[in-house]
Amino acid sequence: MASVGPFSFVKEVLPLPLNSTSPPPRLFDGTTRLYLAYVCPYAQRIWITRNYKGLEEKIELVAIDLRDRPAWYKEIYPENKVPSLEHNNQVKGGSLNLIKFINTHFGGPTLLPDDPEKQTFAEELLSYSDYFTKTVFASVLSKEDYISNDAVAALDKLEESLSKFEDGPFFLGQGFSLADIAYAPFVERYLIFLNDMKKYDITKGRPKLILWIKELNKIEAYTATKRDPQELLTHTKRKFGLA
Repeated sequence: MASVGPFSFVKEVLPLPLNSTSPPPRLFDGTTRLYLAYVCPYAQRIWITRNYKGLEEKIELVAIDLRDRPAWYKEIYPENKVPSLEHNNQVKGGSLNLIKFINTHFGGPTLLPDDPEKQTFAEELLSYSDYFTKTVFASVLSKEDYISNDAVAALDKLEESLSKFEDGPFFLGQGFSLADIAYAPFVERYLIFLNDMKKYDITKGRPKLILWIKELNKIEAYTATKRDPQELLTHTKRKFGLA
């Protein structure tokens, strides 16, 4: 992986979310737009990628109010969810596809390695991420006061994966990558949710995970996308009817 670090990051003023009364932006005018909700972990993946590659002036943020969505948004993206990317007169979705697309089609530091072994492992981690997020989140939603054995095993697999390359604290060693971006928003939330709802500390007995989180929090492109823990907790409890 190239040793180039993230572009110099300047914290931006975030636009207010658009709701059902909001007019659309000037759609398909040549501007690339990331449609997102600030509390959505899937959208956060693309947001981090944009920031790390220094694309703040090339990819405009358009926040959507998920509780009161504009009708025009469903017209341009029938799935009517976030994230999506407006680019070259098309609107595409799928968070993993979008982070790969932005990494490939836009300038800035690369977020995938040149090393074939690390490339293969990156793909394995990206493929596994959907199982990880769903398995651990199932324990968040569970009425039990403990997390499942499957969730524990999924978290243990993260610890094991962070031990594969010894040349740095990230999944692929020294270089921050799409693999880290795929997991960061979810680990951020599970750290909060499981501690609050199940009294379970996901970092206990997982020193590699502790170090990974510490190093993530040194990356401004990531920390600029983080929300207040109480906001995330309140949003999730309200959305899923959790006590």
